[in-house]
Amino acid sequence: MKVIVNGAGGHMGAILRKLVEDGNQGSTLAAAVESVGYAEGTLSSLEMFHGEADCIIDFSHPAGTKVLVDFAVKRKLPLVIATTGQEQAELDMIQQAAKEIPVFFSHNMALAAMLVSQLCKTAAKAFPDADIEIIDIHHNRKVDVPSGTALIIANAIKEVRSDATFNIGRPNNGKRTKEEIGIHALRMGNVVGTHEIIFNTGTQVLTIKHEALDRAMFAEGAITAAAFLIQQKPGLYNMNDLVKTI
Repeated sequence: MKVIVNGAGGHMGAILRKLVEDGNQGSTLAAAVESVGYAEGTLSSLEMFHGEADCIIDFSHPAGTKVLVDFAVKRKLPLVIATTGQEQAELDMIQQAAKEIPVFFSHNMALAAMLVSQLCKTAAKAFPDADIEIIDIHHNRKVDVPSGTALIIANAIKEVRSDATFNIGRPNNGKRTKEEIGIHALRMGNVVGTHEIIFNTGTQVLTIKHEALDRAMFAEGAITAAAFLIQQKPGLYNMNDLVKTI
């Protein structure tokens, strides 16, 4: 599988590039692209690439969405978007591109984190009266609260608890409601990402926990997504689609 790494000069892009160059999951590097600043051995734009490739994996910046999707559609290349933070106009571009090419878009590329959301759905269904609390821990530089992964987990639970409400940070005094899911964000040190989901029935406690030890797992997940995507028809895919094939 020949991969174009877009955003190869960034932290995650550099990790992805190394994994691809090392042949992770049978991948090979078709090109490394970095449009902001200089990175050794990279092209400064996607349009400079004229070789053969099987897919693009993007770890760049949402500001480059139009250039990215236009190039992918023009070359008919499956596109894995691992960049987050898109505004509605950019999300619309992604949706439009998915009508012509396979596009994989997820707020979290860690396969294990997505498996956790499936396990949480099962637990919530098995224990419909349990109190549920989500602890969301990340490094002290993370901006968004709660994390995208915490919201993915909470929304997965809401699929089987349609009346669930999210109480983020529990800012006010008062008794918890039967419907609420508490989400608590901790930001400290260099924690890559830990999510702990607690189900308490009053007679027993079930805890589901995922702990990220290295950011390389996001790059590994993106490669797994690419291997899945190149077998698909045009459309918009995410980690839930990938998990169903396992």
